Amino acid sequence: MTEIELDGEPIALSNLDKPLFGDDGPTKGDLVDYYRRIAEVALPHWRGRPLTMQRFPDGIEAEGFFQKDRPKHFPDWIAHRSLAKQGGSVDHVLVENAATAVYLANQGCITLHLGLSRVDRIESPDRLVFDLDPSTDDFAAVQEAARQLKKLLDELELASFVQTTGSRGLHVVVPLDRSADFEAVREVARRIAAETAGRDPERLTVEPRKAARRGRVFLDYLRNAEGQTAVAPYSVRAKPKAPVATPLDWDEALDKGLRPDGYSIRNIFKRLGQKADPWRDIDKAATSLAEAEKRLAASEHQGDHG
Repeated sequence: MTEIELDGEPIALSNLDKPLFGDDGPTKGDLVDYYRRIAEVALPHWRGRPLTMQRFPDGIEAEGFFQKDRPKHFPDWIAHRSLAKQGGSVDHVLVENAATAVYLANQGCITLHLGLSRVDRIESPDRLVFDLDPSTDDFAAVQEAARQLKKLLDELELASFVQTTGSRGLHVVVPLDRSADFEAVREVARRIAAETAGRDPERLTVEPRKAARRGRVFLDYLRNAEGQTAVAPYSVRAKPKAPVATPLDWDEALDKGLRPDGYSIRNIFKRLGQKADPWRDIDKAATSLAEAEKRLAASEHQGDHG
């Protein structure tokens, strides 16, 4: 047992040499150190959002689990907020400081999944997310889907940001000014995805059923709903070598040399030592969907008569 103090809070760390990512992969101590170090860059993206923890106390080779409710044994200094759900409520952890991220890592929480709105206005999303989900391991197809989606978002004059998921795909994110509710945002997301897929139906689809995708990239807009989450920027994924969901510039995201799991806890700090966080100004780009809806309607009309 090792005790450290971070943000003025005592944290007891245990079993730091335990392998979490396979025998040859990073240890629990490596995970703890990663979350301690990344917090400065990542906290602006994490604060105020309800957390869903993905925990692997015995490492990724054992079965993990998702946990929304804050466990009773968590210390009082960890911020939390009770949010209503159908039939009750959920007491979500909020990652407000580095100490919380370190404490969660010590609890075997590898991946942070965050809500698309902040708890001060939980019904008003400030992120619209597209998850580009490939049917195969052809990442170039995901990059092409991202390029086409960005083209439409540019036409709609919506700022867009991109990150690897640390798995097989990419997330494309539009920052919002919180003037619309989830239902309205989801409907616009659906229409944008459908318009993008309609321009290239051989390679893109909005079909959620895997059997119906026929090898195409799925433009998943469905997580734009109350209670849904997306993997947090700079979160570690529960995969060998501990890849990291990494915000990118668009030219990086479309580069032929990019691998979706290319950044990990082993090399992300080298990247951040050479390059500022590409999402550092994401909130300054937040916008309403109202004008974009008008442009989208015109594009849909043109498609119907093209």
